[in-house]
Amino acid sequence: MNASKYKPFPGAVLKSRTWPDKRIEKAPIWCSVDLRDGNQALIDPMGIETKLKFFDLLVKIGFKEIEICFPSASDTEFDFCRRLIDEKHIPDDVTIQVLCQAREHLIKKTMEAIKGAPNVIFHIYNSTSPAQRKYVFNKSKEEIIKIAVDGVKCIKECMKDLSEDERKRIRLEYSPESFSMTEIDYAIEICNAVGKEWGFSAENKIIYNLPSTVECYTPNVYADSIEYFASKVENRENVIISTHCHNDRGTGVAACELGLLAGADRVEGCLFGNGERTGNLDIVTVALNMFSEGVDPELDFSNLPEIADAYQEFTKMDIPPRTPYAGGLAYTALSGGHQDAIAKGLAARAKMDAGAIWDVPYILIDPHDIGRKYEGIIRINSQSGKGGSSFILEHNYGYAIPKAMQPAIGDLIKTESDKAQRELQPEEILKFFESQWISNREKFSIVDIASTHLESLRGEDSVERVSCFGSVMYDGEKLTISGKGNGPLDAFVAALGETSVPKFNITAFHEHSLGQGSDTCAVAYVQITTESGEKFWGVGKSSNVGRAGINAVASALNQ
Repeated sequence: MNASKYKPFPGAVLKSRTWPDKRIEKAPIWCSVDLRDGNQALIDPMGIETKLKFFDLLVKIGFKEIEICFPSASDTEFDFCRRLIDEKHIPDDVTIQVLCQAREHLIKKTMEAIKGAPNVIFHIYNSTSPAQRKYVFNKSKEEIIKIAVDGVKCIKECMKDLSEDERKRIRLEYSPESFSMTEIDYAIEICNAVGKEWGFSAENKIIYNLPSTVECYTPNVYADSIEYFASKVENRENVIISTHCHNDRGTGVAACELGLLAGADRVEGCLFGNGERTGNLDIVTVALNMFSEGVDPELDFSNLPEIADAYQEFTKMDIPPRTPYAGGLAYTALSGGHQDAIAKGLAARAKMDAGAIWDVPYILIDPHDIGRKYEGIIRINSQSGKGGSSFILEHNYGYAIPKAMQPAIGDLIKTESDKAQRELQPEEILKFFESQWISNREKFSIVDIASTHLESLRGEDSVERVSCFGSVMYDGEKLTISGKGNGPLDAFVAALGETSVPKFNITAFHEHSLGQGSDTCAVAYVQITTESGEKFWGVGKSSNVGRAGINAVASALNQ
């Protein structure tokens, strides 16, 4: 690895910068380029019918500007543009955008494609970086500027055949392609030349799109370039500065956000970061990052799983599981400490007003806001802690595990996950829990049992007394039991105290109902402490409240 053959790309030199002190306080103008930039990056590009469905999805999300295609690139692209227009798929408040190189025959073909469209952004570009000028075009800076200006002249010439109303519905966007690798003052020079030729005003602003076509420096340098450009370009008040960030360094989102702080007004990108090489900017992430700070992104991701499913169907691309917000593991905690904090945060949240500020540990936004569910937040493997398994048992199956018992359950589930060498599913966690504590009869079991309430002597002010009798199996031996206490559970414990079963006391007891209606049953959690000081938990379940506690003692004796 020979680092000496590389050097930093120069950015703008600012004597002072204002963007580090700013916050994003409002949504930018969003432009989806999924149907053009995203589509050209697919191994199998989308067909017209799929693109029509994708367009409808983008409209539903709330995009008001959508780059639909490169009409002169192929018959499919041209025909798709015509289908959108002729079949009136384009709402009145949505502007379609078409891309075209600054070449005369391509411009004329594109003008044919957009005829009759309600609102259009004609996006023209040419490459401007030193490498492109040297290797691709073998032209000087002046000759490259002439290509851009001649392209604008050609668009204006073609528009002469349109009515005044049709001309008003066409706006211009210009991209000095490879802006990130172009000398900043030259990028400003070529944009000024394009703007001067086009002519623009407060009613018809021009869009200068400044792409990091190749992300070649850190996001702060991109932000400096945006702020420098904004301070130097002519007629800034009538210019819309647009970002188009790629992700070659893995910092496309950061570059976009800092670019907005630096003065950009508009963002181009794709859902979930689809695009050439390492992808375009992920608009979903930027929008929901804003949302997490209380800024309305003006895009509707309230059903993000549905959007993600449609995207994967249309593009045949997968969304990696660690993708922010949308990934399958985005709301998953596997470490024990995280699980415990999440469980406690959600429990506290359940007692708050719906509008309370969100502050659940480890979860940036409420998954419900984007159509996700809590059930998948905590998943269990050998690294999981005591709280995670108990969270699953409570939120999926209704078992309210006492805090003091949670370590025992956590130890069991970690052991089983270690054996399996994989994550355990919720139904497996339930099976292991119930096998260990509900249905375990290995050492101790109840053969038959009955209890009788004893009548107090007339006039006596004594506590209620219960007699318990029956038979149990302990260590393979059948034992007859009989005892009295102040309730069924106390009588059962007293009866066992007269047998060879080890002596113990009940040192903790918890109880709750499980289920609804006729399916309701009682669940009891009992901790017993032996004469040697050892502590064991048991869990009992029964349609009879008193029997649930007795079953819990039997469960504890099997531990």
